[in-house]
Formats: sequence, C-alpha cells, structure tokens
Amino acid sequence: MRYQGNLHKMLTEATSPVSYHLELGGQQLALNEWLGQPIRIDYLQQIQCIHCGRVTRKSFSQGYCYPCFRDLAQCDLCIMSPEKCHFHLGTCREPDWAQSHCMRPHIIYLANTSGVKIGITRENQIPTRWIDQGAVQALPILRVSKRYHAGLIEHAFKQHVSDRTNWRNMLKNLVDEIDLYQVFETIWPLVKAELDSDLIEDAEELAKPDEMTNLDYPALRYPVKVNSFNLDKQAQVEGKLEAIKGQYLILDNGVINIRKYGGYLVSLESA
Repeated sequence: MRYQGNLHKMLTEATSPVSYHLELGGQQLALNEWLGQPIRIDYLQQIQCIHCGRVTRKSFSQGYCYPCFRDLAQCDLCIMSPEKCHFHLGTCREPDWAQSHCMRPHIIYLANTSGVKIGITRENQIPTRWIDQGAVQALPILRVSKRYHAGLIEHAFKQHVSDRTNWRNMLKNLVDEIDLYQVFETIWPLVKAELDSDLIEDAEELAKPDEMTNLDYPALRYPVKVNSFNLDKQAQVEGKLEAIKGQYLILDNGVINIRKYGGYLVSLESA
C-alpha cells in the first residue's frame, strides 16, 4: 500500500508495547502492524509549515516556516529554556497562547532514557512526553503552577543530573534500570536548599516509590550501530522496519526521526 501526505509527529498510546500511529494524507496508519515489513519513504521535495500551511523551502524548529518560527510564542527561546520566560516583562510574542500553555500546571519529572534525566512538561502531556523521548522509566516528582517555575527548578536540578538524552544509546536500548525515587530522595534536598522560598512554596511533591511508569516499545530488535537518515540529503529511505521508539522509525539499515521532518511531503509505502 502507498500513502502520501505531510509528515507530523507520530501519535502514541501508552499500551504495552506503546502503540504508534501516523496520520498521513487523511489516513491513520497503525505502524506497530508494519514491524518486520519493508517500507519506503520518498521525500517529494515540498515542505508545508505545520502551523500556517505555507509552502517553505526550509523547515525551522521541526516544521515551521521562517515567519512562524520568528513570530510564534511556541517557537521562542523560552520554550527550550523555560527559565528564560519573559512573560512577566510584557514581551511575550503571544500572551493569549502563553496563558493557555505556560500559565498552567507543569510536572517536573525524572526519566530513564539513556540514563537518568530531568525534564518538565504540561500536566496533560503525561505520558506522551516520556514516550516521545524514548523513556523506559519515568517518575513525576513535583507539580508547580506555571512553566516558568518549572524551568527554574529544572535548571537547579541540572546542576546535579543531566537534562539530555544520548539518543544513540536510547535507540540501541542500552538502558539499565534505575531507582528514580532514590535519585529524587538524594538530589531534592540539595536542590531545595538552592531555591527561593516562593518556588519551594509552589512545588507540590509527587514522588512516590510505587508510582514509577515503565514503558516498552514495539521492537523485533534494536540496532548495534545507529545510522541516521537525512531526507534533505537522501530523498529516498528504504529498509525493513525493526522497531519504533521515541519519534524514530528504526529500520534494519538506519533510523529516521519522523518529528524532525514535520511538514515534509512524502509518500510512504509498505509491502
């Protein structure tokens, strides 16, 4: 079967293993059923902005045209670095958007992706955020009232634990089990001593030893060596689908990050 449309991030459901779907050309494809089958992706040399639909020669920030990348609050620096939020200065690009996305409860969590990492997400993005990162374990540790506070606390945690994933090890599934609750118990007193009183007052402790989420992914096998496909340099990707993890399709001859190519017009074919 052959399908055609613009790529968007894969939709997920926290089943065991995680269920993956890809909306393409008005159809929702159940990708778990494609494991073990040869697939082919052809980039058709057109990109449409995932926000406004404008045709663009270059994609910014995983699928935006340059005007949207420049003007949208969701593309601002503070989305990647929430401790740099400038809403309170009156300089937010879209105050209404910020009210609905940033001025709402956020969760600070520990996850095991390629090792322990700290992260934040909106409360309604759990467990989607963890799946998108390829986490095999995750534990909510704190709830705060807004993104800015979450960013400040995350920044303090980063002095003691990484906020990054070794994506190659994540895709190889080279991940040892970690007691995330014990990590929290060890690090939180150190972080707490560094925080202002208003942040401590806003932070509701959530961590419990018996509430860790475990996730597993659809896989026949994981790669020993990771070779990443780049649609801008190689317009055709072809191989047997062996696993899906995070936002990656893992083929027998390389991996492709579907989210990275948001807005790219492709044809997708499976046997």
